[in-house]
Amino acid sequence: MEALLAKAKKVAEEAEVFIVSVEETPVRFEANRLKYIQSRQSTSVALRIVRQGRIGYATTTEPGDIQNLLNMAVETAQFGTPARFEFPPLTAYPRVEVFDPAVESVSIEAMIKLGEELIVTVSKHTPDIVCEAEVARAVTSVALINSRGSEAKYKESSFHLGVAGSLIRDTDMLFVGEKESSGHPITESKKITDAVIRQLELAQNKATLPSRSLPVVFTPRGVASALVPSLMAAFNGKTVLEGASPIGNRLGDKVFDERFCLVDDATLDYRPSSRPCDDEGVVSQRTPLVEQGVVTSFLYDLQTAALAKTQSTGNGSRSGGRLPSPAPNAFIISPGDTTFAEMVGDIKEGLVVEMLMGAEQGNVLGGDFSGNVLLGYKVESGKIVGRVKDTMVFGNVFRLLKNMAAIGSENRWVGSLLQTSPLYFPRLAVASKG
Repeated sequence: MEALLAKAKKVAEEAEVFIVSVEETPVRFEANRLKYIQSRQSTSVALRIVRQGRIGYATTTEPGDIQNLLNMAVETAQFGTPARFEFPPLTAYPRVEVFDPAVESVSIEAMIKLGEELIVTVSKHTPDIVCEAEVARAVTSVALINSRGSEAKYKESSFHLGVAGSLIRDTDMLFVGEKESSGHPITESKKITDAVIRQLELAQNKATLPSRSLPVVFTPRGVASALVPSLMAAFNGKTVLEGASPIGNRLGDKVFDERFCLVDDATLDYRPSSRPCDDEGVVSQRTPLVEQGVVTSFLYDLQTAALAKTQSTGNGSRSGGRLPSPAPNAFIISPGDTTFAEMVGDIKEGLVVEMLMGAEQGNVLGGDFSGNVLLGYKVESGKIVGRVKDTMVFGNVFRLLKNMAAIGSENRWVGSLLQTSPLYFPRLAVASKG
């Protein structure tokens, strides 16, 4: 990469080389049986230059093809966006533990056993359920250098474990599932199977809801499927810069319930989304986005930060070979002081949403969502009495988060990008065929 940078510096004012190599092994189960085992390796090299004030960019999966990569970057610079930023200089990065060598040591046999445990345990509880599962390990190596002397190299590990099941009886279809991610190996399946079995037990009875505004509790998975897409879009610095964020001009304003606090954090040890620096070499940090209901920051990469006349928050992310753009590292909603049981116990008639389908088809940027309740339960007189079918919910994320009944005390991770507790809202529009 040093040779590529040296060549690029001869034809451009600034240059940056970014290399990422991934080794991953997914073990996949379908229809209750082992489907396939794969081991994949990939390396990509990205060159970004600033030539005559414009951004040139090219990527390749052939690391030895230096001259062709440089030629492509120079050619694209003729039509590139004007560069408003400078690459970061050499700096010290925080110590963020993101690599556990034990992940590489997990055998294929152990991964198969974990997947089989997931399916056998769930199937033993509900014999006619059809399950799919995945156990995956990955190690990613990242290296970055630029013409201002910055240099970053790190290795990160990730391990993912999950199961999803479908139970079809005549015209009744039930979908359940749970997953877990970590920078460490995950050696136990019980936490996941316990959650799925609980879903199955709560769904044994069927219940109907009236079509009107009702109290609703979103579990962490419900929060992820219904509310988080709009939040991630609203706090994206590019969306703010384009004037498309509904809170883009509300910096310093109280927009949410005073109990609502949200941060983006890339510095947590052994989380798959953590890293010592972002994909532009900017130091990773913990960025408060909402404090006591007040909007305190947005997420920026170098270019959008420069255009917004502010500083990058270390959220420059590359995806699919594209230029860096702002993206969340990990959203963390601070826990409250109300247990899930207390939330349910407070409801005379209402709904618990475990999974919502189709929420992102609404006006995500405006915060509007509507979706089918893929898995949800009716609450009656403070108790969950059964699963609801043919039910939809409608609402606006920002209005909901401005008037909350309670924030749960049991924080947990949903995948690698979100940590949250259950959220309880006093009113949400519900429509049910029942």
